[in-house]
Amino acid sequence: MTITVKFFASLREQVGKTETQIEFSDSLTVNKIWQQVTANKVLPKHILVAVNQEYASQDTTVKEGDEVAFFPPVTGG
Repeated sequence: MTITVKFFASLREQVGKTETQIEFSDSLTVNKIWQQVTANKVLPKHILVAVNQEYASQDTTVKEGDEVAFFPPVTGG
């Protein structure tokens, strides 16, 4: 099964890519995806996550064809 993972803003720079595809056979959570693409780094609590363009939690399970996006919180003034 395949999912698309996207990174935005400063996360794009930290991870070194804007998008990647992940192949998997067992169920994956958002947290496990983050660990897989960042060499087992802990997903910081302040990072926002969306699955199929809807906010999700770190425990959300993804399925075939899903799109997962990680992005830092937006600040402004």
